[in-house]
Amino acid sequence: MHWNKNLLYRHIAIALGTLALSACGGGSSGGGDTTSNTAQSQESTAVAGDQATAAAEPKPTFKEDYSPVGAFSEPFAEPTIIVDGEVVETDEKCVETADGLAECKPAAGTMALLKDGRLLYLNALEGTENVELSIVAEFGEVSVNDQSRVLSLGENDEPTWLKPSPLRAGANPDGADSETLFNNTPLAVLDGLLDTADNTSKNDGALFCSDVIGMADGSVFAVGGTDYYSEPGIDGLPLGVAELEGVKNSRIFHAETNTWTQSGDMKYGRWYPSLVTLPDSKVLVASGVEKLLKPVYPSDPLNSGRNIAQTEVFDPCTGTWSVNPSTADRSLPLYPRLHLLPNGHVYYNAGGQAFNPFGQAYDQALWNIAATYNPAEQRWTDLAYAGLPLELDEIGLGQLASTLNVTNISMEQGASLVGDLVGSAGNLLTLASELDIDPDTLKSAIGGGMRGSTSSTMLPLKPDENGNYTDAEFLTAGGVPSYALLTSPGGYFPIAQSRIDTIRTDGDEVDYESRLTGPLNRPRWYGTNVLMPDGSVMVFSGGDRDGVVVPGLEGPIKTAERFDPETSTWTEMASGIRARTYHNTAVLLPDGRVMVAGHSPINTAYLRFVDLQEFGLAPYDGRDPSFEIYTPPYAMRNDRPEILSAPETLMPGDEFSIQVDQAADIEKVLLIRRTVMTHAVDSDQRAIELPVQSRNGNNLRLKMPESASVTPAGAYMLFASKNTEEGWVPSVSAPVMVQTNGSLQCSGGTQMVDENGETDEELRDGPLSNLLGSLTGQR
Repeated sequence: MHWNKNLLYRHIAIALGTLALSACGGGSSGGGDTTSNTAQSQESTAVAGDQATAAAEPKPTFKEDYSPVGAFSEPFAEPTIIVDGEVVETDEKCVETADGLAECKPAAGTMALLKDGRLLYLNALEGTENVELSIVAEFGEVSVNDQSRVLSLGENDEPTWLKPSPLRAGANPDGADSETLFNNTPLAVLDGLLDTADNTSKNDGALFCSDVIGMADGSVFAVGGTDYYSEPGIDGLPLGVAELEGVKNSRIFHAETNTWTQSGDMKYGRWYPSLVTLPDSKVLVASGVEKLLKPVYPSDPLNSGRNIAQTEVFDPCTGTWSVNPSTADRSLPLYPRLHLLPNGHVYYNAGGQAFNPFGQAYDQALWNIAATYNPAEQRWTDLAYAGLPLELDEIGLGQLASTLNVTNISMEQGASLVGDLVGSAGNLLTLASELDIDPDTLKSAIGGGMRGSTSSTMLPLKPDENGNYTDAEFLTAGGVPSYALLTSPGGYFPIAQSRIDTIRTDGDEVDYESRLTGPLNRPRWYGTNVLMPDGSVMVFSGGDRDGVVVPGLEGPIKTAERFDPETSTWTEMASGIRARTYHNTAVLLPDGRVMVAGHSPINTAYLRFVDLQEFGLAPYDGRDPSFEIYTPPYAMRNDRPEILSAPETLMPGDEFSIQVDQAADIEKVLLIRRTVMTHAVDSDQRAIELPVQSRNGNNLRLKMPESASVTPAGAYMLFASKNTEEGWVPSVSAPVMVQTNGSLQCSGGTQMVDENGETDEELRDGPLSNLLGSLTGQR
């Protein structure tokens, strides 16, 4: 029997509580109830608490500031900057140092809701304010590793800030092993003469352009990032041609100590990768590019001019990465939109960032195809050209993209593909003749394929009539499409089109469907989606043109929009105060509000910052370190339900009770994973609708999904909602840690030790374990 310390203490408390309730005549409800002792003790505790609940004074339904579109708070920012070793209090974004450089407050280009309710955020593009002529020529020298911060909200939302240690996450303190043009070649003697990769370590391990997820224990995992240098470039000269190289590092932020620690290195350095947590709590990394601007690798010519096709898996028990076999290779865009499906496969939703050399890679046509990855077989299956009704796997082309991948060429797959192509010709003609080409189909074709700079949001997972979670729906709205004519990134202007792709699973079998929804009220580039506790999706910030193709000429979009999955329509909501286009962020807070932040643009037209706000364009006077809080209409009410008690820890298959003050009115309970996001990406984002098994006074009996593929281990929030004339009204959340068999084996690659120095082994064999075993019959 293997006990995790936290789970051990949880079961001790439950077991002792059960004994106490039994002594008082509580506990079993009798009548053939077959639920576990855990559920019985939780319910009994909740009922006991119910007897002490006092009736509240009646209040009006709506608060005085109620608005049907919600409202944004006034912006607020960190009040100080450290300049030349001195703390300077200022409302300005930047202060000049004695050397004439700008020292600036960090902007939240990455943001994560920690398990204790605080917010971790990471700077983006630190040093852009010090570009004098051109970011392309200078950023290899003026860039700096990005700072991190922790933001706390106190009473009345009073903000306070804390600086983690190390401040810039501590990667590559002695410099990076950069993949310069002559590195590891017969001309290695020239390495360092025509580049500046080794002239400083201040910008060799930036957090910028890493991906982040929440780990099983609630810590934050940052993988990849940026090594800046000039190539060509000469030490001592301020000009060259900047290179942004992906780093191999992985780093872990621990909320308990506010510290960063280094974990294992990947085989491949990755800039703009994507991470997704697997059911066993291991982490899959895909895509990224090794060198953004000049992806030429003499020692690996097949991978030159493209993103990294190889995938790797991180084992948190050992803190090490392993490279998957070539069958797991796939060409994907940067920051590919990946999601864990209810059957344990990983779904690629044909979305990503349109930022490659000249916006292209030589095999980018493969990015248009939605696909799934089976971790058990370590193999991809193609589903469809995204947004279109033709399913590739149904006509024998399920391995099309894998076979065309140049690093995975085999005679067997090639012969199979030729046979499938010959055999599928009749199927294609039959399917084409059966397609009813109506206006919606034409719109799907125009907006189909890979969508650049768009959010991909998994709608709440719901059980079927048998209590199984098999289907998943994914909302894609806005972004830059290929317009059915051009390869990615396609165009300069975004679209308003919105669609839902439905993935139906039956074991390893996967079916794909796509349908259009009502469009956004206006086209939007780089909007950040947030899944709300009422089941809706809101999109914040962004621009009306692609701010990467031509930085500085996009108009900002301040008005948020809300998608109602019951009507498939978008509605305009409140408008934010600050304009936030590139590198904006938004995170759901435990009380159901949304923290909105970020805006860290590339210098105007890739030169220096030139601010054209007076012409109605986005602000380009540097990065924006401010935050705003969006309060949705449901949080402007006095009649929100209140969760009075709930378990702190749950596992797949658990039956448990929560106590809610308006239990009779509760019709929906959502378990929402805490947001950890960057660049409009949160691959682990998910909400799970938990069915109500029974009601007893103020107590609701609920059931967790059976599979860790539906609820992978990590930090979640539990919301209970009632339905009103104005729509769903959720409670403030209760914090829940979900543990799985996989997550209990280890935590962040470190052995758990209690405050007395006892290890897991000592806890398992000690007197507390013996007591627990006697109480539960498992000893």
